[in-house]
Amino acid sequence: MNIPSLQDVVSQEEWQLRCDLAACYRLVALYGWTDLVFTHISARIPGPEHHFLINPYGLLFDEITASSLIVVDQSGNKVSDSPFPVNRAGFVIHSAIHAAREDVQCVLHTHTRAGVAVSAQKAGVLPISQQSTVVLASLGYHDYEGIALRDDEKPRLAADLGDARFLMLRNHGLLTVGPTIADAFLGMYGFETTCQIQLAAQSGGSELTVVAPHIIEGVEEASRYQTGGLGGMFVWPALLRKLDRIDDSYRM
Repeated sequence: MNIPSLQDVVSQEEWQLRCDLAACYRLVALYGWTDLVFTHISARIPGPEHHFLINPYGLLFDEITASSLIVVDQSGNKVSDSPFPVNRAGFVIHSAIHAAREDVQCVLHTHTRAGVAVSAQKAGVLPISQQSTVVLASLGYHDYEGIALRDDEKPRLAADLGDARFLMLRNHGLLTVGPTIADAFLGMYGFETTCQIQLAAQSGGSELTVVAPHIIEGVEEASRYQTGGLGGMFVWPALLRKLDRIDDSYRM
């Protein structure tokens, strides 16, 4: 895959955004959250055009580089030169959220087995782990309406997310948003872990101990302190170092 570098073509701000988003795709692949090529991570490009970066349709997440990311408009139409197409259907969810939430730079959506399994449970996320308390402090639910192809679903998606950071798409998967790419990734790490723990606990067959509701109140602020505030100053740089040790080609 020979894609010319855009480092000297785009602004320094956009290049940094591209590197972080490419890193996010690689990390999603590294942690096993991919569904071949069928989900998205999108990032808003600063500026009045309301453009976004998204993955080239057909590339595996561990192939994505900063220069291969495609610029799309609010409808998911390609506005940058690229030999790859864009999966416009998948962008319905992302465009709905970006349009409704100016505070959100990044939207991350997955179809993991654990996430889909818990999304199919009527009770949804249970307050049975420390990780779940963070999710439950800012969680919305959206009922399944079929494959997200129709624009008329957008208002309901936006309304169900509201001002939350986490959205469980019933019978479908998980979604996180953040003011930075790092925040969206760290949110998904906690969301996915929550679902894995829940399934593991349920498989034991014993009665589960739940966390009292009053403990969940104030959890979000405590988690920001623990991870280093917005952007995860402790975690994200460490994850980038991990990627660089494994394969730093995402920066190309």
